[in-house]
Amino acid sequence: MTTAYTEAEVMIALCARLLEDQKTAFIGFGMPQVAAILAQRIQAPQLVQVFEFGAIGPTPLTPFVRNTMGGPSNCYRSLAWTSMNQIFAQAQVGLVDYGVLGATQIDIYGNVNSTQLGEDYNRPKKRFPGSGGANEVASYCWKTVIIMMHEKRRFVPRVDFVTSPGYLDGTPGARERAGLPADTGPWRVVTSKALFGFDEDSKKMTLL
Repeated sequence: MTTAYTEAEVMIALCARLLEDQKTAFIGFGMPQVAAILAQRIQAPQLVQVFEFGAIGPTPLTPFVRNTMGGPSNCYRSLAWTSMNQIFAQAQVGLVDYGVLGATQIDIYGNVNSTQLGEDYNRPKKRFPGSGGANEVASYCWKTVIIMMHEKRRFVPRVDFVTSPGYLDGTPGARERAGLPADTGPWRVVTSKALFGFDEDSKKMTLL
């Protein structure tokens, strides 16, 4: 057995520790999937994973197959299988505790960009595959956890594009004015070097 580990493995382990047993978690693509599998194997065996493609409560098989979301290994022993509309409706009415998402960029108020680099939507410097269901996850889940590598270029004063809303401009009631449920929003940002939360009053990201 080796004791060596990577920054990504540390980040995934920390994210997994945030997910509680007997709670529901809307799981995004990539590292969020690995973190949820680890949580379910270690300290949260009754964590109910939810996926945008319709699976509710699976016990995904290992080893994890990279770059897959709706494959059979991720749906193993699902409690139910429904539609994307039904899944998001469950989140909208408050039945999903956590959302776990990756990010390309994030700003001080927890707004996430996984769509593009450059502010011109029609002529971006680079286009990414986001968002999938990331907008709905960040909009409706009670607590959103963002997991991402700790790189200076990813932490920006203002994201180039708001794929998934955080606390928007940080003013009181900004999410509610945008039509989002009260008391929802970004909760933790897990990186390869740090753990961040959000100040209750200013809504700014703070080091924990």
